[in-house]
Amino acid sequence: MKPLQIIAIAVGAALLGAIVGIAWQQYEERQQNAQFRDGQSLDEFLPAFSFVDLNGNRRTRQGWNDKILVLNFWATWCPPCRDEMPLFVALQEEFAAAGVQFVGIAIDDQEPVKAFVDAYGIDFPTLLGDMGAIELARSLGNRFGGLPFTVIARTDGKVLLRHPGELKREQLRPLLQELTAHRAAP
Repeated sequence: MKPLQIIAIAVGAALLGAIVGIAWQQYEERQQNAQFRDGQSLDEFLPAFSFVDLNGNRRTRQGWNDKILVLNFWATWCPPCRDEMPLFVALQEEFAAAGVQFVGIAIDDQEPVKAFVDAYGIDFPTLLGDMGAIELARSLGNRFGGLPFTVIARTDGKVLLRHPGELKREQLRPLLQELTAHRAAP
């Protein structure tokens, strides 16, 4: 085989792999969103967790039992994490009165996280993750350990959505509207 043929085959294989990967991610997102929109939840509950916040206080899942929880795993060095954070700040403000609570679990060191929280005006709880946070994310379906990774759970802890990668306003806001509408219904 000529070198150009080898390069063409390698490039073709890489492109095919990328296309299959993107298609699979889109399929998983559609499945997760379809389950949510049908009013169904995934067959799992958010496990108990306990991490320290930026003030050194231990925070647990039970502290938000009365809230629809949007749990976001992120890091300061992660570009899509930085991109979605202003959206989370805005949606926390918009939906707080309806019982939605965003909680960030930073897979990072305390000082860069503090600086990030200040710079982005994050006003929802931010916890410092460790290996336990990585294991929690894996147990919730983040098989590859990618960031960001977001989970939405009902007040009873039943997981409604798992989303690898950056969430966009047009994905998240309608889900929160539907969730809070169901919660407000008699």
